[in-house]
Amino acid sequence: MRAYRQFAGVYDRLMEEMPYPDWIRFMRECWERYGVPETVADLGCGTGSLAIPLAKSGFKVFGIDLSADMLSIARSKWDETPQQAIRPRAGSVRWLQQDMRDWELPEPVDAAISFCDCLNYLTEEEDVEAAFRAAYQGLKPGGVFLFDVHAPLTLRRYAEQQPFTLDERDVGYIWTSDLDAERLEIRHHLTIFARDESDREGRFIRFEEIHQQRAYEPDWLVTALRSAGFSRVDRYADFSMQEPSAESERLFFAAIK
Repeated sequence: MRAYRQFAGVYDRLMEEMPYPDWIRFMRECWERYGVPETVADLGCGTGSLAIPLAKSGFKVFGIDLSADMLSIARSKWDETPQQAIRPRAGSVRWLQQDMRDWELPEPVDAAISFCDCLNYLTEEEDVEAAFRAAYQGLKPGGVFLFDVHAPLTLRRYAEQQPFTLDERDVGYIWTSDLDAERLEIRHHLTIFARDESDREGRFIRFEEIHQQRAYEPDWLVTALRSAGFSRVDRYADFSMQEPSAESERLFFAAIK
């Protein structure tokens, strides 16, 4: 567990430049348009980088992830949150180890979110369809499911621009990618070097990580959402309320039950 906690710390360290405030801003703009929720399910919540700010803002959040280790880190971060940092209107978060393809709560929620390209990690169409059905079932009537995915263009650019490297005082990586152009599926191989904070001599630990993602055509995603039961699907791009273009890299969807 100690080794995984070191890795999870590296995960947050590597992800600290991710645009979490932009995701928060985008979902708030959507909620102003579709209805502000009280209860939110965060699917693929990871270490809680979105669930915790939402809970601190007063929302009742369910952080759902398949990884017990990620949830352990998220829970620790939440437990360390000062109570005075939580708004008085009963913000809370409950961490649940469940699969986003088959999750269930005691009662339906007002909104569900799944950001940071979590759905790209579902590499079979039937898995994406199952996730959409689960989201539909988990929402109240009129509820909104917000999520983003990498566009096919983005995976192609990863393959064209790799390898990627990082070399900092406490962490570094070598990142290569292989693309299956026919399936629009990419395999990322990361060799990560992280300073072991428990080692007095400052030695580094090496981690090997493999991540696979698949991109789906936007029209197919809309069709799958409607097949799951959603009555309305709106499309946006790159953290804006503008419709996607051929150059959009991150696609956003708002599906209304």
